[in-house]
Amino acid sequence: MKLSRPYYLCKSDRVVVLFLLAVLAFGVIGYHLLWPSADTTPIAAADSIRSKRSAVGTDSRRAYTYATPSRQVVYAPFDPNTADSTQLLSLGLQPYQVRNIYHYRAKGGVFRRPSDFARLYGLTAKQYRELEPYIRISADYLPASEVYAVHDERPKASSDSLRYPVKLRNSERIALNLADTTLLRRVPGIGAYYARRIVAYRQRLGGYAHARQLLEIDDFPEEALPFFTVDAGDIQRLDVNRLSLSQLKRHPYINYLQARAICDYRRLKGPLASLDQLRLLSAFTADDIERLRPYVRF
Repeated sequence: MKLSRPYYLCKSDRVVVLFLLAVLAFGVIGYHLLWPSADTTPIAAADSIRSKRSAVGTDSRRAYTYATPSRQVVYAPFDPNTADSTQLLSLGLQPYQVRNIYHYRAKGGVFRRPSDFARLYGLTAKQYRELEPYIRISADYLPASEVYAVHDERPKASSDSLRYPVKLRNSERIALNLADTTLLRRVPGIGAYYARRIVAYRQRLGGYAHARQLLEIDDFPEEALPFFTVDAGDIQRLDVNRLSLSQLKRHPYINYLQARAICDYRRLKGPLASLDQLRLLSAFTADDIERLRPYVRF
């Protein structure tokens, strides 16, 4: 009797075996493709991912952020047309605000008066109030008509330039709101330069409310103050309910933010009846309102 072949498989069994071998082969290949090798533990793989993310984050921060170490704010006079980044940062401005100043200047922008600085993109009302007393605009950036009308001290071809005016005696006084440059030069300590500055500032103010306002002129000699008398009735007052924003901000005591606040108040709540209504607005301090009081009418 013949024995059957011990390793013989029928056709259906061979198909099943081949199918299982194929599944096993695909499983092994897929395992190596989809999962890390046996040398890499889950903890090591996680650490690697975190390391890569940290490196990417660090590079990103280096490329797109500024180092802003804590710094002490030091207020000092500055010209926004020429101040460098170190000086601007020391005044408490943020790096993006300094960039905005540089971009404005690069495009040909000029700050011609302190109130122009209030229009800087990103500047807050609080920052402007703190910086305004320290803004000094160089005469190089003023309109030529203002510079030569006020600052030009070149001698004029007239006999007056060859004579010294007779100075006032200690008992004599002159009306500050009515005196011309010739009379002003008679005040001890006042020459042609300060005489022109007094008249020019008087025109911008609309008249002086008291003599100490002369100290708002750079380096004005305080010893000249006793020689002046002031009549507040000579002041030209502003109609704050009729003037436009551009007209209001021309006054030395009204900056851009304050002029805008007045216009917004009129638009939202109607005409002003008293300056005291502005006390609730952040653009005005109590000192601002009192300084402005002699110059407005309703």
